[in-house]
Amino acid sequence: MPIMTEEFLGAILGSIDEAIHAVNTDGITIYYNKVAAKHDGLEKAEVLGKPLLNVFPSLNEKSSTLLNVLKTGKPLYNKTQTFVNLHGKRIETVNTTLPIVVNGQIMGAVEIAKDYSRLKELAEKLVDIQKRIKPNTIKTEGQQASYTFKDLLTKNESFIQTKKRAEKLAASHSPILVFGESGTGKELFVHAIHNASQRSRGPLVAQNCAAIPESLLESILFGTSKGSYTGAVDRPGLFELADGGSLFLDELHAMPMLLQAKLLRVLEDGVVRRVGGSSVQKVNVRVISAMNIDPQKALQEQQLREDLFYRLNVLTFELIPLRKRLEDILFLTARFIHTFNQQMGKNVSGINEETASLFMSHKWPGNVRELKHTIEYMMSVSETEILTLAHLPPMLRKSFSDPPTNNPRRNLKQRLKQYEKTLIEAAMAESEGNIQKAASILGIPRQTLQYKLKK
Repeated sequence: MPIMTEEFLGAILGSIDEAIHAVNTDGITIYYNKVAAKHDGLEKAEVLGKPLLNVFPSLNEKSSTLLNVLKTGKPLYNKTQTFVNLHGKRIETVNTTLPIVVNGQIMGAVEIAKDYSRLKELAEKLVDIQKRIKPNTIKTEGQQASYTFKDLLTKNESFIQTKKRAEKLAASHSPILVFGESGTGKELFVHAIHNASQRSRGPLVAQNCAAIPESLLESILFGTSKGSYTGAVDRPGLFELADGGSLFLDELHAMPMLLQAKLLRVLEDGVVRRVGGSSVQKVNVRVISAMNIDPQKALQEQQLREDLFYRLNVLTFELIPLRKRLEDILFLTARFIHTFNQQMGKNVSGINEETASLFMSHKWPGNVRELKHTIEYMMSVSETEILTLAHLPPMLRKSFSDPPTNNPRRNLKQRLKQYEKTLIEAAMAESEGNIQKAASILGIPRQTLQYKLKK
């Protein structure tokens, strides 16, 4: 096994397609790879062994992410940094900067940087594309908001009431907040609200707020004015493109706090100011936001501003997870089988009793999305008319396997009890709550089923 020498380590780091820059506690560069040199428009010899601020005089202790981490000892993630190098070239990067800790002491800091200019160029191309398609966003078959409340399939009474309330309140112009676990159908729900609103003939513009640097997200949302930064041109943001329609902001809690404050001002005033601009423009946009965590948790963890939450909390909808919609598991299973029969040209009639029992006992952490993908996989590998446990995806099959136990007699009793419970739940779901019909499915007297339900 080769010894990890300094040259060997340097060769490994040099082969990584990311800009890497490391300094010691005095702020002197101790490592600087070729990718970093290319990003910064410099030669490695101009940076190695020299104080950081001598090479990058436009930076200071506050604006330099490396020096900031040296001072605080805390990591920074996806932080934008703009500076001018020794040759007068403006550089923009997105940095993740970490302290180098040895035996409990900070010995320096290391930075991994991405070329922000490329990200900005891609974002601006996206906005340009959306700008070009805006004249055609009047709703027709197959365009943008393609789902309605009829596409949100359920037999759960709570979810049915949520749909009815949303359909009634869709006519309002107030902002809407939708929250629920991943896979519960938030995007479909937002599409349905837009289609049921008076804005249905206007555009529905969507933007995921996660994993996008703050300044980049700001320019995407609010647009840019010529001269706001090098190479900037007059370009509308998503608020302007969504004028007359709806703007869907997914994973709102991932939006930086500063931008949340600017979003609040737009909601209050109805006007936007482009980045670097001096004039404001009035927009008629309904903001629909979504989160995959409970808003109260987001408030406690300071991921969501209180004032923004109370502004959005006018119309709030929670989409409950599939494990709380037991009557929907087999109902949706049947619907997905029907859908994939048409797509795949198959003739699958359903799942066997054992698979139905396990479906009812599974927690479905991925919710409806997980169930849909499970059925899609099973039908892809099946050559029979009935889906069985043998057709389950490997990971799901593993989660269904029985855990080892030292008391098989007690294990058998527990398994029989759980199996009976899942069969009753499945029968009640299939009969849509009709006890007489469920008893007939189970082959037991109505009184016996009533006793077991009460028990």
